[in-house]
Amino acid sequence: MNSSIKISTDDRIMRVVIYVLLTLLTIATFYPFWNTVVISFNNGMDTSRGGLSFWPRQFTLDNYEVVMHNHLFFKSLMTTTARVLAGVISSISLTAMFAYAMSKRDLIGKKMYMTMAIITMYFGGGLIPTYLVIKELHLVNTFSVLFIPFTISVFNMIVFRSFFKELPIALEESAKLDGANHFGILFKIYGPLSGPVLAALSLFHAVFLWNDWFYAGIYLTTEKWIPVQTYVMNLVNSNAATAQMAALTGVSSSSAPSSVTSRSLQMATLIAATLPIIIVYPFLQRFFVKGVLIGSVKE
Repeated sequence: MNSSIKISTDDRIMRVVIYVLLTLLTIATFYPFWNTVVISFNNGMDTSRGGLSFWPRQFTLDNYEVVMHNHLFFKSLMTTTARVLAGVISSISLTAMFAYAMSKRDLIGKKMYMTMAIITMYFGGGLIPTYLVIKELHLVNTFSVLFIPFTISVFNMIVFRSFFKELPIALEESAKLDGANHFGILFKIYGPLSGPVLAALSLFHAVFLWNDWFYAGIYLTTEKWIPVQTYVMNLVNSNAATAQMAALTGVSSSSAPSSVTSRSLQMATLIAATLPIIIVYPFLQRFFVKGVLIGSVKE
């Protein structure tokens, strides 16, 4: 008896159509990034000739050499790195404490707190009122404004809360018998058991902070604390000629390589700013499925 499952002709056709569509979607998604990589390694003057290219026609590292000599780029990169570290640590810690409290059945006013938290997911004060609040808190043009407004995430809190509610109550009871308080239970017992959730939510928040450029453009009017994505956005939106490009990069027009154009420099800066998060992403990607599924559990 043949135990293999026979596939009908309609199913075969459907599979072919699905694979073709997925292949086209993959190409359409990946090619813009690959084209950016190609332009960043290609001679800028050659790139200006136009034409689709899947490989650098005139390979050069001059674009990245200019980027590496740009002190403002490295300063913004260090600012973004510090922003991500401070933002992830503060957000995950405070959100976990919020979720731990909301996971307790005997919490007085629990429904009211939860309702107020969920409302913030659907309604906001608006851009101008938010700016006025940030200004009254004296956070404008400070490093703190880059991560404090995003410290508490209600979505992350719900994910944490769902995970905490799935843990056996015996863990908390035995810890209390040993004299542990709520902070000890959270950080010494629940914390080590929350590895997949911590990794997934930390990376979600880190990617958001790394890629965000809009809020820095609003709350920062100086270059002292400018993050790398805001710097890249300013560079990409600049219709700069060679002299203006040299002023932005800190390289004199006479010393800038002739193979470097404003577009090739923009592409090289984009890749250099994106590379760190691309390197980190694969190491934590395996935690995504479990972390996201925990947040989808319906009570």
